[in-house]
Amino acid sequence: MSRRLSLPAGSQVTVTVSPTRGKAAESPGGGGGDAVLKRGAGGIGITSPAPRHSLGGGAAGSASATLQLSPARRSGGGVGSRYASRDGGAAGADDSAEFAHYTVHIPPTPERAVAASADSAGTPTAASAAADDDDGRPEARAQRSYISGTIFTGGLNQATRGHVLSTSAAGAAAASANMSCRMRGCDMPAFLTSGAAAGPCDCGFMICRECYADCVAGAGNCPGCKEPYSAGSDTDDDGGEDDDEAVSSSEERDQLPLTSMAKRFSLVHSMKIPSGNGGCAGAGGGKPAEFDHARWLFETKGTYGYGNALWPKDGHGGGGTGFAGLEEPPNFGSRCRRPLTRKTSVSQAILSPYRLLIAIRQVALGFFLAWRIRHPNPEAVWLWAMSVTCEVWFAFSWLLDSLPKLCPVHRAADLDVLAERFELPTARNPKGRSDLPGIDVFVSTADPEKEPPLVTANTILSILAADYPVEKLACYLSDDGGALLTFEALAETASFARTWVPFCRKHGVEPRSPEAYFGQKRDFLKNKVRVDFVRERRKVKREYDEFKVRVNSLPEAIRRRSDAYNAGEELRARRRQQEEAMAAGALPGALPEAPPTVKATWMSDGSHWPGTWLAASPDHSRGDHAGIIQAMLAPPTSEPVLGGEAAESGGLIDTTGVDIRLPMLVYVSREKRPGYDHNKKAGAMNALVRTSAIMSNGPFILNLDCDHYVHNSAALREGMCFMLDRGGDRVCYVQFPQRFEGIDPNDRYANHNLVFFDVAMRAMDGLQGPMYVGTGCVFRRTALYGFSPPRATEHRGWLGTRKIKLLLRKPTMGKKTDREKDNDREMMLPPIEDDGFQQLDDVESSALLPRRFGSSATFVASIPVAEYQGRLLQDTPGAHQGRPAGSLAVPREPLDAATVAEAIGVISCFYEDKTEWGRRIGWIYGSVTEDVVTGYRMHNRGWRSVYCVTRRDAFRGTAPINLTDRLHQVLRWATGSVEIFFSHNNALFASPRMKLLQRVAYFNVGMYPFTSIFLLVYCVLPAVSLFSGKFIVQSLNVTFLALLLVITVTLCLLALLEIKWSGITLHEWWRNEQFWVIGGTSAHPAAVLQGLLKVIAGVDISFTLTSKPSTGDDGEEDAFAELYEVRWSFLMVPPVTIMMVNAVAVAVAAARTLYSEFPQWSKLLGGAFFSFWVLCHLYPFAKGLLGRRGRVPTIVFVWSGLISMTVSLLWVYINPPSGAKERIGGGGFSFP
Repeated sequence: MSRRLSLPAGSQVTVTVSPTRGKAAESPGGGGGDAVLKRGAGGIGITSPAPRHSLGGGAAGSASATLQLSPARRSGGGVGSRYASRDGGAAGADDSAEFAHYTVHIPPTPERAVAASADSAGTPTAASAAADDDDGRPEARAQRSYISGTIFTGGLNQATRGHVLSTSAAGAAAASANMSCRMRGCDMPAFLTSGAAAGPCDCGFMICRECYADCVAGAGNCPGCKEPYSAGSDTDDDGGEDDDEAVSSSEERDQLPLTSMAKRFSLVHSMKIPSGNGGCAGAGGGKPAEFDHARWLFETKGTYGYGNALWPKDGHGGGGTGFAGLEEPPNFGSRCRRPLTRKTSVSQAILSPYRLLIAIRQVALGFFLAWRIRHPNPEAVWLWAMSVTCEVWFAFSWLLDSLPKLCPVHRAADLDVLAERFELPTARNPKGRSDLPGIDVFVSTADPEKEPPLVTANTILSILAADYPVEKLACYLSDDGGALLTFEALAETASFARTWVPFCRKHGVEPRSPEAYFGQKRDFLKNKVRVDFVRERRKVKREYDEFKVRVNSLPEAIRRRSDAYNAGEELRARRRQQEEAMAAGALPGALPEAPPTVKATWMSDGSHWPGTWLAASPDHSRGDHAGIIQAMLAPPTSEPVLGGEAAESGGLIDTTGVDIRLPMLVYVSREKRPGYDHNKKAGAMNALVRTSAIMSNGPFILNLDCDHYVHNSAALREGMCFMLDRGGDRVCYVQFPQRFEGIDPNDRYANHNLVFFDVAMRAMDGLQGPMYVGTGCVFRRTALYGFSPPRATEHRGWLGTRKIKLLLRKPTMGKKTDREKDNDREMMLPPIEDDGFQQLDDVESSALLPRRFGSSATFVASIPVAEYQGRLLQDTPGAHQGRPAGSLAVPREPLDAATVAEAIGVISCFYEDKTEWGRRIGWIYGSVTEDVVTGYRMHNRGWRSVYCVTRRDAFRGTAPINLTDRLHQVLRWATGSVEIFFSHNNALFASPRMKLLQRVAYFNVGMYPFTSIFLLVYCVLPAVSLFSGKFIVQSLNVTFLALLLVITVTLCLLALLEIKWSGITLHEWWRNEQFWVIGGTSAHPAAVLQGLLKVIAGVDISFTLTSKPSTGDDGEEDAFAELYEVRWSFLMVPPVTIMMVNAVAVAVAAARTLYSEFPQWSKLLGGAFFSFWVLCHLYPFAKGLLGRRGRVPTIVFVWSGLISMTVSLLWVYINPPSGAKERIGGGGFSFP
């Protein structure tokens, strides 16, 4: 019997679940309302197994679509048993299985209304033809419109609802205007081949059939690219008819359910097959495409005949057997042999002296510490002991910091080779579609007040305009606050992207963040040759200014709209109560007061916002709201969609010959409920991992902070070069350096942090790879899933000198082996064979996968697909278990409502219960610095990482330039390091697969905050020495001074060599040294204290978001206004105390020495030198306390002078120098 899901009154979308083997029962549609995709208690959920298929199999104008799915199997069987099939009948279905039929009545939208009206009239029109541009299926276009115009919500104890938002038919009209003939004087409909939205030529030039026949009869060249038409494109020619039919049928096969291993993992099966019977002429004359015989003969000195490199032993492809017995012709350009990347070591002229100086300084430190220990100061043993302890720790800390810097490297990528290998037409990819793997980009935000929506919008726009295949790119925005402001700002961003992205592609502008581009100070006309550039730039600039005004006005618009709707609700509630009271016979004066109504937040279409309301209420607060998914931009078509003139297409600029498609853009706000630990940013990123796996499943993931935009549009391609090159299957992530804008020219607080990003990270790149720093990183999805690399090396023996190579992915891995006894230690992904199903079935039927990854069968089915699509090409040197070339050039399957409903389920607050998310899978929980822990876990499994420094900065972001914000940022990082030190993520417990120096680098990450304890003591020691008149040594011995000089000189020379091979400046190195002392005396001690409290007492640590500076048009005078703001914090107490104590101590010691009968200048100079060293390092901190441009309040001078003079005079009077008592008051101090 059929089961009707619970629906609200007047629902537009009806879902009927009928557990039967026959045809699904139809459900009548209703009026207006929400779509409900209910999760029944019986265990049958709406899932969309991979591969997905769009809803609908009936007429184009039908308002309903039926999806037939088999019950989800969590163990046993393969993926093939869970394939979806269209509801064209019960033929081919397994009669022994029980199927669930979902009949979804999709409400009419403007785009569907056009197609439906045309179909109902019975005459094909231009509008209906334009609606068929999505692979020739009008129902697919209607489904894309429905998905992009519907906001899906759901969560704990809630139905999954799809609320249809208002849309516009302007997009369909604009698309239809581009389908006319481009020949001058002709406005006939364009002639499309094979049902695709492209002309008979590969360049995409639109031409009608009559003009095309004239061109072929004449010169035979395309009017657009001036290249001759291929023989297979002439549909009027009888000889090419069979070839066209073959290609067309191949394209139709691409849209059918895949049945073989190759098809199940998106392999190309539309390959041109050579034939020896003359039945298929084609362009190659029975030979594979792009094979130059003359060139082959010349370069190989070969001849035709039996036994040469080309001729097969059993005939030249005779009998129509395809490529059987015939190897593919060699590629004489050696495209697959040319490396995608290059790794170069630092010049030995720099590296050898650098290593030698490190060794010399180690020896000097050893002798220095030995001398200090053997020569105590009997006059002040306590001072000597404290100083020696601090010096021993400083030597140990310097050693931990220097050892990982012994092997720095530089890397570079070759984008030309990447384009040749993955984007040129081949025999396996005759259309020349991009064979690059997909990338899912994650952008995270949490609070629109501290992270302005305009900053996030610029980041999204730069991602959408990136130089990467449009159909392979998807962008996901995680709004952890569930704010309507972020949602509507993203909708405005998607609208403006239709103008901004084509403008960037047409003129090749850089950077592709509009705020950064229009705010550049350089000449924007450089290298621009198009005459319409200035005019169109002016138009786009004006449109962007209006866009900023719209985004800035959203908070007030939302507030006014909500107030108006809430006032109306109150009036209606009061009127309803009065009517009920009058009906009950109550007197007019005795009517009860209306109860107060809830102050809801309303969307623009007059419905409640399912996320956080402005006035918090149950189910609508920051920590208590439903999960939300909205596809702002639906997945694009696989074929390019060329624009037209502004007057024809209705756009702002002329986009003739420009691809106007946009990548998929999705808004995601995970469900939050009281009583559940949501794990801050790490939990939000894991929710995006699961959502993207179901909706797009890109094998690679790029994560960015909301204030880090794409500054180099080719950055994604450079990252892919390292992932797809030889040995790239062992790379878990590619980390880009962080670059910042809006920093003051002097970089007072070392915000650029270049010593870390250009010295330490480059050095780690020569070991096992850099650590993950939280943003600007391209991940391999399977590495995030907790799987081990295909190959690894164990380092055993003394100092890891004995290496054991391991092949972790063997054919036997799919069976039960000893690895099942150690599941908590390692998780391996078995290989997926190209011609067998046994391994695949074992992976998907494993009982461990649901326990580890959750109950979503669709998500579990996507794991082997992502692993397969992320493999190297088969012909890559050294590749094991690679994929064939062209296997990713097939169109992406459309997004349907059932898929989005499944995605709602995986972002629920309870999905991660009893799973390994956050423990071994995804971003790791339990630390403030989840990024470092996540990268450490991957390196611990044997993965490698790569540091990609591009010539043009890949990404740029913002950093806090205010002193208080900067200190709190450093506090958060240091607290996370302390947590790492006291957890099992300490590098002391690393596995043998991590290199020794890599362990040292990670161990230093957890150790460096503890140096602050000794630094605090050492900064106070000079003042104590000056006050007491004692020094850390009994006398300034020549040996002590010589060793101290060697240590200082070697440190300076090491700094100069680091500057030489890293490219930083001496000023940047010195700023880093200064802020190391500032942070070590302020934030790091507080971090150690907080970490100890958490470990010992279990006190939880909470941090606030770092405020992001909003974009604006402020002048230079206010550009760095935050730099001069003084915001008091408890972190400022230790540095202020150290500065005051050292300043007073110098004054006291100078006065005592001057008054002394036997002055000891050596002790004064020694103590004053170290005090001066402390004050020089704290100078930026002191300058930050002075306020704007040195205008210090008078009270600061007054109190500083009074305190200094008072303390100095009291010390001199209480403890006068010996021999000067008569001159100072006539004797010693005595009470009156």
